[in-house]
Amino acid sequence: MPRCEPPSTRRKPVTAARGESGRRAMSTDGGGAIAPAAAETGTAGGNGSAARTARVPKYYRLKRHLLEMTETLPPGTPVPPERTLASEFDTSRTTVRQALQELVVEGRLERIQGKGTFVAKPKVSQALQLTSYTEDMRAQGLEPTSQLLDIGYVTADDRLAVLLDITASGRVLRIERLRLASGEPMAIETTHLSQKRFPALRRSLVKYSSLYTALAEVYGVHLAQAEETIETSLATPREAGLLGTDVGLPMLMLSRHSRDTDGEPVEWVRSVYRGDRYKFVANLQRPTD
Repeated sequence: MPRCEPPSTRRKPVTAARGESGRRAMSTDGGGAIAPAAAETGTAGGNGSAARTARVPKYYRLKRHLLEMTETLPPGTPVPPERTLASEFDTSRTTVRQALQELVVEGRLERIQGKGTFVAKPKVSQALQLTSYTEDMRAQGLEPTSQLLDIGYVTADDRLAVLLDITASGRVLRIERLRLASGEPMAIETTHLSQKRFPALRRSLVKYSSLYTALAEVYGVHLAQAEETIETSLATPREAGLLGTDVGLPMLMLSRHSRDTDGEPVEWVRSVYRGDRYKFVANLQRPTD
């Protein structure tokens, strides 16, 4: 690869081709691997005065160039080793490692032990609507599967009692499942339902692979609306082990409180999704007067 020095070390001005967006053009090498481009510094203007050079960290410049490349390359494209990138950008391997690590955490790159770093697959996308995990995955051409992690009855605390409209200390069926998409772990889902309202549900789930199908066919209950919140969290050691990620990886934590067509509470679900492999999409409209 040609040597690509940061602007601060160049002795002669270099003019880089720019696209419509004004960004520097970059390419891949003959083998399809990412070829790093020259680093650049940003500028900031101020109140009509002369523009001044903004100091942008080296790792961030490298990260930006690599990110631009990942947007145009197919999944599985190899990224040059840390040593190569450090040489091309005239920086330390520590700086390179920081740039790569942030892109891995963001789900743009994927590290495979013993093989290297590669452009990651696109994130799985889920619309924010009241559908099941099975329906969401099949809509994207993925094969949904689940692994039952735990199922049993627990005693409702005050919060669960309010959410499910049952008495405090009432029995609640707790179902914990590992959700996969075409064999890849995506989320850990924990569902809570009233044992009083849905007696023998645990036995019904032996016959029905879909919880929502069981609720509809056995109990005549159909979900109609839900309130869902999305927060961030960091992967615990247990979550990281189940999802095949690193401890402390940013996660998307969802809490869903669903109701039926009569407005009665049906379930309360807490799900933890991999932040590097999952994203949520919402279609927004202006409110009517």
